Amino acid sequence: MRNILFKKFLLLAISILMTWGSFLLSQSQERYFDTAAADHNEVRLTVFYPSEWCIQALVELKKIGLISLEKLTVIGVYHEKELTDYQKSKEFVTDNKLVWFKFHKISVPLKKDQLFQKNALTPEFELIFKKSDGVILFGGADIPPYIYKKKTNFLTHLQTPIRSFLEISFVFFLLGGSQDNNFQGFLYSQPEFPILGICLGCQSLNVGTGGTLTQDIWSEKYGKKYLEEVISLARENWHTNPLALLYPEEKLLPYNMHPIKLREKSKFCLELGLKKEDTPYILSAHHQMAEKLGKGIKIAATSLDGKVVEAIEHEIFPNVLGVQFHPEFPILWDEEEKFRLTPQDKEERSLRSILEDNPPSLEFHKKIWSWFCQKLLEFHKNK
Repeated sequence: MRNILFKKFLLLAISILMTWGSFLLSQSQERYFDTAAADHNEVRLTVFYPSEWCIQALVELKKIGLISLEKLTVIGVYHEKELTDYQKSKEFVTDNKLVWFKFHKISVPLKKDQLFQKNALTPEFELIFKKSDGVILFGGADIPPYIYKKKTNFLTHLQTPIRSFLEISFVFFLLGGSQDNNFQGFLYSQPEFPILGICLGCQSLNVGTGGTLTQDIWSEKYGKKYLEEVISLARENWHTNPLALLYPEEKLLPYNMHPIKLREKSKFCLELGLKKEDTPYILSAHHQMAEKLGKGIKIAATSLDGKVVEAIEHEIFPNVLGVQFHPEFPILWDEEEKFRLTPQDKEERSLRSILEDNPPSLEFHKKIWSWFCQKLLEFHKNK
């Protein structure tokens, strides 16, 4: 009888230990920074909005050598209340054996009236910053205008407000902002920390530092109400493809390829080796942009007519860059994938061919990733 009871007790104990062990393992897998050592050999890149698509983009950038850092660990940070299904992201990482990609889930509530002050997420932000070598803020849906104290335009699409709360509050903690001029962001202690904001990420850099957004470029900057009117504009003023919206049956590329104008004293010219006369082509997919600039933010590039902000940087922190376009899209680098841009196009062509036919467009994109990776590595070595 004793032996039977002992065996039952032993089995119960093993079951409890296995359950607890599984729980701890799942927690460590979802909360990377909790157990990550402060001193580390790998380069740690933190990315916000680790959707399956964004992870795929990073995989492609690694595959073609644009992200070529050895011992790179990428940590995807997200809030559990976001509407994105991050389980798909985790399954993609597992299925593809991406041992270099980790996750850090945040569960602490964050209210919209607490974004620009010490809040419940302050310890999380400090932890992430302390254990990271750099940050990418990816593209996505529109920022709620009430965050920058504006009414909401009918053309503004609010889909991911919790994500905006998280990322914009983090930007404020990183850089500070005009919302509280007495607050000093984390980068005042580590000014070389690299940050790359892409599309929405560029807008988040501006809003997080106290800036505002133009909520619809075509109607607010160009006074256009109808797609037919937009089509009459010069093509470099489209920013998305109005023809794809007007003629969905044609299955046109929904994005737009167009040239931009670089500011002479921008890091594009001073650090990446470009000239102010260069007008590289970029891939854009947006209808909003930085309007009033945030604290410390300056313009690095514009549309050819100067009306649309295409890139921003920081006046104090040298490795902060926001681009309103998409240098991470895999279709930019693919020679095989081809598209039609207008109904009149008889043949499809690759976006890479457009970059190659309009120098220094291809080199421009390569230099953005080379610059960012270099800054990640330098920060890691000098930390």
